[in-house]
Amino acid sequence: MHPVMLLPDHADTSQLRQALWRHRIGHRITDEADGQLLWIADPRQQDELAALVERWRRGEPLEIQQKQPRRRSMNASVSMLKHVSVTALMIVLSLVVFALIAIFGDQLIVALTIVPIGLSGGELAFGTLSQTLSSGQVWRLLSPAFLHFGWMHLIFNLMWVWYFGRQIEGRQGSLTMLMLLVLAGIGANIAQYLTGTVLFGGMSGVVYALLAHVWLMSRRVPSSGFFVPQMLVVFMLGWMVFTMTDMAGSVGFGNVANEAHLGGLLVGLITGWYYSSRRLKNR
Repeated sequence: MHPVMLLPDHADTSQLRQALWRHRIGHRITDEADGQLLWIADPRQQDELAALVERWRRGEPLEIQQKQPRRRSMNASVSMLKHVSVTALMIVLSLVVFALIAIFGDQLIVALTIVPIGLSGGELAFGTLSQTLSSGQVWRLLSPAFLHFGWMHLIFNLMWVWYFGRQIEGRQGSLTMLMLLVLAGIGANIAQYLTGTVLFGGMSGVVYALLAHVWLMSRRVPSSGFFVPQMLVVFMLGWMVFTMTDMAGSVGFGNVANEAHLGGLLVGLITGWYYSSRRLKNR
């Protein structure tokens, strides 16, 4: 979030807030000592926000202009996707892989696991990470992140990828987002592999990396515009701890890639600390 302007201390901002949401301008208003501070999520909408505030101050109507709404909405959506292309691509690839698994089944799964899997004497035979690298199958270091084995697993992971990924890519660029995806995906996958597990998948490790990155940036550099509700942080960390207990298995949440979550979280803390330190140093 980016601070924009102070509004009068006791002013009724309900109509203004409704108008801002109708115009799809992400914002929040906080009570400060000097008045009510208006924040904006996307600085590119600051001119539109300022115009609405000025009309609100003059008591003028705040209705949305209905001029070519569908075309403007489509253009806005295309523009937004251009600014978060890596995040959108992550989601699309995960959806495509999930759909193709329904068609090709195990053939596709074994092509994306962290190490090659085959049959030997009628039993599954697992390769090693060194064999993966020496054979040039380096995509396997990252590809398990795009494997999901159920709708709920897929939907919840992609929901958080969209929530956190838009913030990171919108504020730090597509290159940073791509770097974070690769580091978090590989780090989470290797952490899970080191426990002796081969058949695993999901974007959860990346999600925890994005969470940690956004949280550290918001805490250490509040002016950076990053924001994550504290209760969401508590919930996600609490969920990670819960899935590590025996209780999780007894209520149907066993076989969770806990080490992948931890590996991703560690990567996100490192990148969040690095980028927030750079921002503080350049002040």
